Amino acid sequence: MLIKKPGELQTADVTPQEIYLQRRDFMRAGSALAAGLLLPGMAQATTRLTGMVKSRYSTSEEETPYKDVTTYNNYYEFGTDKSDPAENAHTLRTRPWTVSVEGAVKRPRVWDIDALLKAFPVEERIYRLRCVEGWSMVIPWEGFPLASLIRQVEPTGNARYVEFTTLHDPAQMPGQRSGVLDWPYTEGLRLDEAMHPLTILAVGLYGQTLPSQNGAPIRVVVPWKYGFKSAKSIVRIRFVEQQPKTAWGRAAPSEYGFYSNVNPQVDHPRWSQARERRIGEFFKRKTEMFNGYGDQVAQLYQGMDLRKNF
Repeated sequence: MLIKKPGELQTADVTPQEIYLQRRDFMRAGSALAAGLLLPGMAQATTRLTGMVKSRYSTSEEETPYKDVTTYNNYYEFGTDKSDPAENAHTLRTRPWTVSVEGAVKRPRVWDIDALLKAFPVEERIYRLRCVEGWSMVIPWEGFPLASLIRQVEPTGNARYVEFTTLHDPAQMPGQRSGVLDWPYTEGLRLDEAMHPLTILAVGLYGQTLPSQNGAPIRVVVPWKYGFKSAKSIVRIRFVEQQPKTAWGRAAPSEYGFYSNVNPQVDHPRWSQARERRIGEFFKRKTEMFNGYGDQVAQLYQGMDLRKNF
């Protein structure tokens, strides 16, 4: 490779600033493409998302590499090992796909996934993801505020909680043939948690549509809670008056509470939550309250006993 000395450089040799500033997006696209080439037969092909805006809610922390984000996953519908979702999720068909919004709302409806994507502008948000097993990632999600959808359907005065239900189809999701959980997978939030501007419905990551192993075609992301609260491959969003039963809450109520806020002061019964290992790093780091989002969300739980309401 020819390297010119400073005195030999001409104006035409200098990379235009606008191209240089696009290097991050270029590298992301290359990482996604390379990962796809390295993993033939794994997961579902993704497509490029366009027209996104950057969100002011993003963290400035270093992002976890695309390959790690898409090959180290918790998604029991495709198996219990971290590598199982990437290996098995290619069976998931994400078109056609509908999301039913129902319950205590004035305007219930069934959204086709592509109509849903056109209805709400997608933006990029770089969020931390903290899992209850003690590992974490920093992921550039693409999605839109859940609150935008909620405002359209107009919850009634009886709506106090939002319940999310994942697709139940053992033919597409081989992990559902096991009894590890009571299928379908369900999760829930209080209405004010669902309306919080940090809560999003994600449809992509790293500028690509969601890979199947990461919850395609649409999932919820709640960055101040443990990862299992962020239901994947959603087919139903239901507004209810009573606190909904959740999949992990039914399976192990002493280990997985409804709120599931990241709280280093409350250990999981089988391990400490005081420290975490960021994927790609050797040393552990101190776990932050609310996963570092305390300034934005702590007021939601003012006066609550966060040890009792874990």
